[in-house]
Amino acid sequence: MRLAAHQPQYLPWLGYFDKMDRVDLFVLLDVVQYKKNEWQNRNRIRTRDGWQWLTVPVHYRFPMSIREVTLDDQGTTWRRKHREALRTHYARSPHRSAALPGLEAILDETHPSLAHLNARTVRFLAELLGVRTPIVLASEVPGLPEGADQRLIALCRHFGCSEYLAGAGGAAYMNLEAWRTAGIAVEFQNFHHPVYPQSYPGFEPHLSALDLVCNCGPGSIARIRATREAA
Repeated sequence: MRLAAHQPQYLPWLGYFDKMDRVDLFVLLDVVQYKKNEWQNRNRIRTRDGWQWLTVPVHYRFPMSIREVTLDDQGTTWRRKHREALRTHYARSPHRSAALPGLEAILDETHPSLAHLNARTVRFLAELLGVRTPIVLASEVPGLPEGADQRLIALCRHFGCSEYLAGAGGAAYMNLEAWRTAGIAVEFQNFHHPVYPQSYPGFEPHLSALDLVCNCGPGSIARIRATREAA
C-alpha cells in the first residue's frame, strides 16, 4: 500500500488531487503547525483579468496547529464575498451547477475550525473529480511523534503502508536515511498540469481544482491522469 499526506488546504489545486489519486490512502495533516499566508486558508480562482484570491479570515496565534485555528466570522463578510465571486466568474462555465451549489452549502455550514472547513472542501472536490482514495485525519491516529519524518513514518506504519508518495520538493527537506532505516520506500510526485478550457480567454494554471470541475465537469480527474500517462 502507498500513502500520501498533506496539510488540509482550502479548495486545493490540481496537484493536490493528483497526489491523492496516485495512492491507496491520503492523510490530512491537521496536527501540523498552521502557516500564515500560504494555502491553508486561501486559494485562487479564474477571473477576466487572470486570477484572484479567495481568503478565509482566521483567528490564529503562533504556534497553533491547523485544527486549533478558528474562522473569523465577527464582522466579516467573507462567505458572501466567496459566493459572489464564484457566481460571477463561473457564470458561463458549463458545469457550474455541478459544483457551486454544493460548495455554497459548505460555506453556509458552521465549522469548528479551519481544518474542518478545509477537510469538507477537500472531500467535496475529490468526490466531484472522481478521486476515490480514502481520506483520514492525522488527529485520529494516537501517539504521533513531533518530527516531520518520524510523524509520516509512524503514519505509514500505523496504516500498514510500505511506500510513501512525497511532493516534488520533498527531497530537499526529508531525511531519506530515516526512511531507508524504517524500510519504507519514498517516491516523489512528478505532476504535469493539464491545459483545459476556462471561463475566460487564455489559460491560467495552478488554480483551485474547482476551476477544472466547473469547466470540464465531474469525473475530470481523467484529464489529470491523461497528462500523467502521456509524460
